[in-house]
Amino acid sequence: MNAYKINEIFHSLQGEGFHSGTPAVFVRFSGCNLRCEFCDTQHQQGTKMSLQTIVSEVNKYPTAPLLVLTGGEPSLFIDEEFVSALKTGTGKMIAIETNGTRELPQNIDWVTLSPKSAFAGGEAEYCVLTRCDELKVVYLGQDLSQYDMIETAHRFLQPCYSPDATLRQQQMQTCVEAVLSHPQWRLSLQIHRYLGIR
Repeated sequence: MNAYKINEIFHSLQGEGFHSGTPAVFVRFSGCNLRCEFCDTQHQQGTKMSLQTIVSEVNKYPTAPLLVLTGGEPSLFIDEEFVSALKTGTGKMIAIETNGTRELPQNIDWVTLSPKSAFAGGEAEYCVLTRCDELKVVYLGQDLSQYDMIETAHRFLQPCYSPDATLRQQQMQTCVEAVLSHPQWRLSLQIHRYLGIR
């Protein structure tokens, strides 16, 4: 029986992108093939859990319509059987947040692609996915044309969060200006940070 190293499972609102504000259960995997300097996951932490245990933990939150696989990089650990068991066992829509460096199971309901190859620590492996449901780019002033080849219905730019208030405001302004100049993109904010929730 497979065991999965899980950093945490929790119930909150989706704080980013298309489903922002939607109640969701987050299954955060521990482990990634990249080492982005702004990552918010403690990869050394985690508990080995069976698939059935994960399903049981998710089912503690029956009213949430959305289950988000995040990390770390969940595509390193999951397959179609895993996703199918989550769907059957929870009845929830299955979404994934991925850096796009691995192919994904075909039965995932919603793919949020967030390529990291433009950043220090994220360039170790390049994005191989060329289509997704939403493209969510952490914006630090990089050339946006590098994402033109990705087929998606929704493009979001998100300012990189900084604990320094001055830098945070500067990065927000840079992101707003980019969206104003590139109207095919929309602004995504990490609303959970502003609300003080997980």
